[in-house]
Amino acid sequence: MVSPGKPSPGRSVPALSDEQVRRLSRRHALVDPTHYLYGRLHQPNTKEIEAQNPKRTERLLAGVAAVTRMRSHCYAFGVEHIPQNGVFITAATHVTQMDVFVPMMTLFHLGRRPRFMAKAELAKWPWVGSALRCVGMQPVERRGGKAKEIEEQSIKILTSGRPLTIFPEGTVSRDPKKWPMSLKPGIAYIALEASQRLGYPVPIFPAVTWGGASINNFWPWPRKNIMLGIGKALDYSDLLVDAASWKGEPSKEAVAELTERIRRAMELIMAEIRGENPPQEGMWDYRTMSRVPRPALSAEYEMDTERLDETNQFDEPLVPRSKDLGEGDVAGED
Repeated sequence: MVSPGKPSPGRSVPALSDEQVRRLSRRHALVDPTHYLYGRLHQPNTKEIEAQNPKRTERLLAGVAAVTRMRSHCYAFGVEHIPQNGVFITAATHVTQMDVFVPMMTLFHLGRRPRFMAKAELAKWPWVGSALRCVGMQPVERRGGKAKEIEEQSIKILTSGRPLTIFPEGTVSRDPKKWPMSLKPGIAYIALEASQRLGYPVPIFPAVTWGGASINNFWPWPRKNIMLGIGKALDYSDLLVDAASWKGEPSKEAVAELTERIRRAMELIMAEIRGENPPQEGMWDYRTMSRVPRPALSAEYEMDTERLDETNQFDEPLVPRSKDLGEGDVAGED
């Protein structure tokens, strides 16, 4: 039997311990995202549900939930941030394939039906491809220089009224320590351009899934803990001040700033879930396959590094100094 917090056989990633789950439960109201989460404060968006193959989607959702329950103890916090109506972007981590199914399942159980971007190769898989297209997959051709075409398709999804889930790392994280690595700038471009066309900032919710990397796919028992944390919508209204004067598209500086704000928010939520600080030496850069210093951000978004201690323990949460988080707040907490 594998003890909580110890690496699984053949794995170098420790499991999310029961004690850490208890710590998180003292900060957040944890819910079981493998079941429907309709309640007093959140009702299903029936228009979206009816527009997306409701019967088949329900069957597929039941199957994903059953497999998740069989393989793990799944928890989530921050689900109250997701609105009942209106467009939004979910910026999700991609440590393992569980990072695809857990946030999708959670949002579906909240009664929302976001389209989600996934590599086009998946659409060609027997049965799987058909199922993914049925539940709103937006195929992404990762080669062939079609980035602008993909971005325009994504913007049209948002401006048509549908939410969108993006995995901005572009592939499974290559960081040996499994932290969010460098992001593709497409998510920031999509958010800024869609916001400019709609006339208001499209909410971006960072979503971090942790725990799947400790699961042995051939023998997943005893079941490990998986935690999904959804943060508050990022504030990037300052990057839209001059949107009316854009000549065709947002500036490279605004795109780079928002891209790093998203990555930093994901990193902070993961730090809270894992109960440890991100690597001090920097983030993992996909282009160089090495750890590099984190890009500089506007002062109010810099990480509060004063809480780092010599043991690199995460007893108190790191928080970004930003407009959307008050003094002492935790990303993803009311």
